[in-house]
Amino acid sequence: MADNRGAERDAQQEDRDLLDGVRKGNERDFNALYERYFSRIYNFVFVRIRNHADAEEIAQEVFTVVFRSAEAYSGRSTPLGWIYGIAKNTVYNHLRRARTRGERVEEAGADALQSASPLWRYTPEEQLEMDRYARNLDAQLSSVSDWQAEVFYLRHVENLPISEISRRTDRSSDAIRSGLYRVKRLLVEASEAGAYGEA
Repeated sequence: MADNRGAERDAQQEDRDLLDGVRKGNERDFNALYERYFSRIYNFVFVRIRNHADAEEIAQEVFTVVFRSAEAYSGRSTPLGWIYGIAKNTVYNHLRRARTRGERVEEAGADALQSASPLWRYTPEEQLEMDRYARNLDAQLSSVSDWQAEVFYLRHVENLPISEISRRTDRSSDAIRSGLYRVKRLLVEASEAGAYGEA
């Protein structure tokens, strides 16, 4: 356990050194930070967006912000925690823009789209139910920690075994199983809330 804590401290110091290099405009340090954390940020984003192309674009945007905002890193959190914070804000902005676009489409007349495409042929009740479920799911997943979202992605999207997830995230198998259980329970609660008509 002490060895793990020591390794974690070393990794955090390496991250701080890389960020310091990024602040000075060192492209090699930025590339090293990008290589180290891009897949984790991508996984974090994908769990919330559920679209590979959008998740890729958002993860790229996150690292663009990291590069431009390295001067703003205060050191109060770990570098990875700071990057996750940027990812959360970027995802939130993406979802807000998507919601606004959806409202504009609705105002422009969803009836025209419904008649043109079978993908839009939902009854008002079905659409309401889908919207309610999406809101419940979003609310439930907002309480999930970053590492739990990542673990859920690795297990259920990449289909990795618990042992490999444990190795990649440097967490015990018990912690992985506990995290997976928590996320699944939240998904079930969101589904049940939708089924019983909770807003």
